[in-house]
Amino acid sequence: MEQIILKASVRESTGKGPARTLRRENKMPAVLYGPNKESMLLSVDIKELEQISKKYNLNHVLLNLVIEDGKTVKKQVMVKELQAHPVSMNFLHVDFYEIAMDRKIKVNIPVVAKGKSKGVELGGVLQIVRRELEVLCLPAEIPDTIEIDITDLGVGDSVHVEEIPLEGDIEIPAEVNFTVLTILSPKIEAIEVEEEEEEAEAEVEEEVEEEGAPEATEED
Repeated sequence: MEQIILKASVRESTGKGPARTLRRENKMPAVLYGPNKESMLLSVDIKELEQISKKYNLNHVLLNLVIEDGKTVKKQVMVKELQAHPVSMNFLHVDFYEIAMDRKIKVNIPVVAKGKSKGVELGGVLQIVRRELEVLCLPAEIPDTIEIDITDLGVGDSVHVEEIPLEGDIEIPAEVNFTVLTILSPKIEAIEVEEEEEEAEAEVEEEVEEEGAPEATEED
């Protein structure tokens, strides 16, 4: 997996005032955590992190954090938490977690269907039941996606988690052999859509009845 370089600087001040000062300089506060280590206060360039987020999923990417503190220190980290403004979505604060490269970690990886199934060509509908899967692997082996070849799947066929081929020393720690994706019959799809429409209509009628019901009055 490609490692992305992100530069950081050590900071000493905390609080809203220093945070605003950092943002005026196009930087934002960050914290680095690690196993059996004290947390380290840092700052990172906002635009640099934004550029990385446009190319990679920050929940999955392994970062080579280059920390300047009189001398250069490099840490292999992943984003633990990223705070953004609820309206502007501008980045406000980020927490990094130092990763031991020789120990497996759990990460959620997106599922991607590859090819066009025979069932879809006959009018079936691809339904991805699990869009992400939790995998256990070494940090350097984190896959970008989990690809599932659906070419040979017909209408009614499914792929379960235990049937997914994995490369390298990667595991999917699933206790149940659940369905990851399936090819639905067009009839089943139509029935599901019709049921959803009927439920929506019933909810609207119920709301109309409640709004139009007369208020109870006391009789003399």
